[in-house]
Amino acid sequence: MRVRDPVVAGQFYESDANRCRQAMSELLTDACRADFSSQKLFGGLVPHAGWSYSGSVAAAVFATLAESFAPDVIVMFGGVHRSSIDVAAMFGDGKWETPIGPVPVDGRLAERILGQTNLIVDDVFAHEQEHSLEVQMPFVASLFPYARVVPIMVMPGSKAEAVGDAVGRALQAYQYKAMIVGTTDLTHYGPNYGYIPEGVGGEGNRWARLVNDRRFIDLVQNMHSDRVVAEAQTHKNACSSGAVAATLAAVKRIGATSASVLAHTSSAEVFVASGGREPSDSVGYVGMVFV
Repeated sequence: MRVRDPVVAGQFYESDANRCRQAMSELLTDACRADFSSQKLFGGLVPHAGWSYSGSVAAAVFATLAESFAPDVIVMFGGVHRSSIDVAAMFGDGKWETPIGPVPVDGRLAERILGQTNLIVDDVFAHEQEHSLEVQMPFVASLFPYARVVPIMVMPGSKAEAVGDAVGRALQAYQYKAMIVGTTDLTHYGPNYGYIPEGVGGEGNRWARLVNDRRFIDLVQNMHSDRVVAEAQTHKNACSSGAVAATLAAVKRIGATSASVLAHTSSAEVFVASGGREPSDSVGYVGMVFV
């Protein structure tokens, strides 16, 4: 069996099982849930920074989704930060280990997705150092203990939307009780990111969150899977726009028509709220669900 071991446990989130459960319990207890009892949810969009910064936003999404329904499978679209890949990379069989237990991969669905398109390959090695999906897995293990996953990394490019559509077709064709979760962080602003169009410090950080992030969020809310990659490439307001394009295309294919924002913040806002001084750098985080 192929096993994906954690590589950022102890950095982005707790590596000890008890401390991981405790940290996640605190995040979920404080999560800003929304009531969608009269609506069907098809999935969500979560950030992927360290839990101390973006965990509350991710928790809001996962808690809301868990209260909606219990899926048999969760297809997860992640970013590409460290690997060099030309096509989308799937972890097609085996399991992902987390500090609180393993998350099994749905190998049968993976095969069926691969049968829909040549834009995805089964490449477990591409996932070895990628953190964007790993930081979500403890939430999955805890809140969806009976679900399997299909993790897919998606490069930002012209084919990202087609990747998601192929996944949606497979879910439709085989009538899976599925949920789709994508992940991205938003504007990476400040000297360390080489992006300071509105100056360094508070004013620049606020512009990044209230203006630049908002451009990208508005496109997602309006379900523009065909525009998010170009938007991010032009305005530097999402690090994993390929994953977002795929997520939007997939949820639209299985019935979603809109997206709702549950939470939107930034690392600077979180740091200042905790008593710190305004930092020179900031990263945006948004949590959304698809209806």
